[in-house]
Amino acid sequence: MAVLEMKEIFYAYEKGRPVLSNVSMEFETGKMYAVLGPSGSGKTTLLSLAGGLDIPEKGEILFEGENIARRGLSYHRRNHVSLIFQSYNLIDYMTPIENAALTAKQDALPLLLRLGLTAGEAKRNVMKLSGGQQQRAAIARALASDTPVVLGDEPTGNLDEDTAREITGILKESAHGLGRCVIVATHSNELAAQADVVLRLRRGGLDRV
Repeated sequence: MAVLEMKEIFYAYEKGRPVLSNVSMEFETGKMYAVLGPSGSGKTTLLSLAGGLDIPEKGEILFEGENIARRGLSYHRRNHVSLIFQSYNLIDYMTPIENAALTAKQDALPLLLRLGLTAGEAKRNVMKLSGGQQQRAAIARALASDTPVVLGDEPTGNLDEDTAREITGILKESAHGLGRCVIVATHSNELAAQADVVLRLRRGGLDRV
């Protein structure tokens, strides 16, 4: 049974231009999915709908067979999904370890260290960190939670090649080793090559590659 399912999703921006049209897809735990597509194709919109940050004009988003609107989108965001944002969305007066602690069930420092931050950086205000360091902190916050679904919007976009490769491995391990469903929107062919399932958004449709 799919942990997350999209059923005949339709979504349009202003002026009625459809971004997603009749999108249906099932996502399973234990797999990493890569969603490819050019800028403006709707990758971020797809993740926003899956994460309960927005609602489709038509169709349903189901979590374990139940429409996420039934218990409320805030419940879905709090209990079912963790998000890695392109813009980080870290709480700016906190440190990385404090940001990660908001979702962590255990000490988040080992994860931050594994993601490439030093102990000193993990305890420094996030506004004093580089973009790449902030991205690592945002990834740690998402992975520190125990939600069954992880959604990443270009999670390796601001990282150097070696770090991006390592982060991709950690995301993949989260799917295979921890049994989570990891869905990543990306431009990276290297990341897509590591995914279990590759999807492409084109002209409002979502298809397996």
